[in-house]
Amino acid sequence: MGWFPCSGQSKKMRKKNESLDPIQPTSGKFKDAPKDGSSNKIAAKTFTFREMAAATRNFRRECLLGEGGFGRVYKGQLEASSQVVAIKQLDRNGLQGNREFLVEVLMLSLLHHPNLVNLIGYCADGDQRLLVYEYMPLGSLEDHLHDPMPGNKQLDWNTRMKIAAGAAKGLEYLHDKASPPVIYRDLKCSNILLGEGYHPKLSDFGLAKLGPVGDNTHVSTRVMGTYGYCAPEYAMTGQLTLKSDVYSFGVVLLEIISGRKAVDNSKTGGEHNLVLWARPLFKDRRKFSQIADPALQGQYPPRGLYQALAVAAMCVQEQPNLRPMIADVVTALTYLASQKYDTETHPIQSSRWGPGTPPRTKGDADKRRNGGSGSEREQTKRPY
Repeated sequence: MGWFPCSGQSKKMRKKNESLDPIQPTSGKFKDAPKDGSSNKIAAKTFTFREMAAATRNFRRECLLGEGGFGRVYKGQLEASSQVVAIKQLDRNGLQGNREFLVEVLMLSLLHHPNLVNLIGYCADGDQRLLVYEYMPLGSLEDHLHDPMPGNKQLDWNTRMKIAAGAAKGLEYLHDKASPPVIYRDLKCSNILLGEGYHPKLSDFGLAKLGPVGDNTHVSTRVMGTYGYCAPEYAMTGQLTLKSDVYSFGVVLLEIISGRKAVDNSKTGGEHNLVLWARPLFKDRRKFSQIADPALQGQYPPRGLYQALAVAAMCVQEQPNLRPMIADVVTALTYLASQKYDTETHPIQSSRWGPGTPPRTKGDADKRRNGGSGSEREQTKRPY
């Protein structure tokens, strides 16, 4: 198939001195909120810019966790409660404007699930826009798959399936439990944050949209997202459905299994795009082992690998109607996560390195850390 890239996340910014009224939900209230023990009231706290500066010691460089087109993320400690938090300071000239700021505050205030990041509060002081989240100590899934810190162990098979199942549960909540449903629209490895025990949570809801209701099959919107993760029909037509998220999840699942990036510009030909590279291999079960991440060193259950790849293959089908519902993905991955693989009692699988899957070397890791290869990343260091 041809590849249809999503547009960049550029937005026309409002005037810097535009005021932001206290945030109140105006429409699209989530009917399921009481079932989760919450209400439609905005629970997020409001902070002053002075409090944010104090929490980050005047935004010192050593508190910086990551930065990108949206701005910077700092580790901080709230003076009033001593709680350790992550504070996202939006760049006033950056990619996330007032609209995305409001969407994120509203979404994360009204939606609550163990696999969604908790929004503690926000600051809309003058022209400053900051978001305060719970601190996720293990960073993002992207960090662990594509840019591991020196001395960090590689993710084993059990941990990968746990992360995949948890991320799918977060998406299932948005699609099936929230009313109206929410289309995430920006599912990618850098937006899956990891807490203690590698517990995954979806983050960054600035691009989220309320899904279709009633007889409507889709919502039409300007194409936004990240190249490599966008469903092809959305990239072509701007028609957004729940199945658009399922495609993005399939790309993430492929990254989890293969250790490859969704798009890797250091590779040539058909190898730079993960989905295009994997599709021919899906057709021959004997080649499934070529997709497995070399960093696993053959330590994975063959049956589990086949089943996980089958789920990924269904999710990245070109035709949206052929993709599964996220609830079915959750069922499959929850089962796979429950089947613990014991590296002590199981033999190492033959990886059968193919020309498209060279084993990783220490030099490769060093090169990635120094920015010598790979597609552009939205953030450096850790997003939280």
